Amino acid sequence: MSTLDATRAELALVVLYLNKAEARDKICRAIQYGSKFLSNGQPGTAQNVDKSTSLARKVFRLFKFVNDLHGLISPVPQGTPLPLVLLGKSKNALLSTFLFLDQIVWLGRSGIYKNKERAELLGRISLFCWMGSSVCTTLVEVGELGRLSASMKKLEKELKNSDKHKNEQYRAKLKKSNERSLALVKAAMDIVVAFGLLQLAPKKVTPRVTGGFGFVSSLISCYQLLPAPAKSKVT
Repeated sequence: MSTLDATRAELALVVLYLNKAEARDKICRAIQYGSKFLSNGQPGTAQNVDKSTSLARKVFRLFKFVNDLHGLISPVPQGTPLPLVLLGKSKNALLSTFLFLDQIVWLGRSGIYKNKERAELLGRISLFCWMGSSVCTTLVEVGELGRLSASMKKLEKELKNSDKHKNEQYRAKLKKSNERSLALVKAAMDIVVAFGLLQLAPKKVTPRVTGGFGFVSSLISCYQLLPAPAKSKVT
């Protein structure tokens, strides 16, 4: 493959990535929380970027609550323990509620919805819903990692006389475990971000702490949305 062909292939992946509304939203999220980290809640250019980007992101999330509403009524994989099912459905319900209420917040900040006090109240309720969904996600990931760990140990015993890393099933489980570990870290960081946005502990979770955790969480989201690398063809 020539250098030009390789460049075209790489640019095609970039285009594919940026064509995702979710990817653009997470890039904007990184800008938003990076600005919050720099401003530390003080007036200035960084805070203006934080506020304007936050408002702009709400447009990306219009009607996005339907996604989690669909997840709420969708069947779960067979064999999933009941506690994990309930936690997963709770996460869907809370996240869907957050995204729905967030639309009203956008209407309020845009000047379309005139009742500012109610819009602010709904904004706080929506953040509590987001924090709750992040807690549920954290618990789900912990539970799923436990299940994966148990199945991997069982597989290791079956493969004790061979190289486990050459086994396709083991590699798939290991990859899944790494993905869920990353999702667990992100969900835990989002709890801190929600805590900071709600100002539940303003002396400890300052705007800079909120911005730092939110920025790293956003980078993780951007990474999770990267397209899978194309498998090289064997000739």
